[in-house]
Amino acid sequence: MPATNNKITFRKKIEIKNKRAEHDYYILQTYTAGIVLYGTEIKSIRAGKAGLTDTFCYIRDGEIWVKNMYVAEYFYGSFYNHDAKRERKLLLNRREILRLAQETKNPGLSIVPLLLYIDDNNRAKLKIALVRGKKEYDKRQTLREKEDKRMIDQKFKDINSRR
Repeated sequence: MPATNNKITFRKKIEIKNKRAEHDYYILQTYTAGIVLYGTEIKSIRAGKAGLTDTFCYIRDGEIWVKNMYVAEYFYGSFYNHDAKRERKLLLNRREILRLAQETKNPGLSIVPLLLYIDDNNRAKLKIALVRGKKEYDKRQTLREKEDKRMIDQKFKDINSRR
């Protein structure tokens, strides 16, 4: 009888969010892009050592690039280590890149990363969005709505816990 390999693997779910993006921008469209990475970069991302603070995307020569994305140097990487804030190429369909290029020509629109995650096939993906900047009063309104929702949820939780 052949031996079966019954390995059970538990993976920590890696999701690194750009928390400022929802606060600072209106999200118009989202896209999922692959990232061109070195070996030590993917190991650092799987360890959860990356950040999307002050990160943005731009299009150059028909390719889309992400700038200022922080990926910590891999602890066990020797001289093969990568630069922590280098520019990284994103992988999208040509049609999607052309659509984004046309949209970003409009004033006030830009491309911002929202989420860095590892998918089911163990590949790093970056969720990017076409966004429009919010005014200061819009940001305050969003915070007020978020606070009201939190308060309503708390009230319902209190009512349900009394039963």
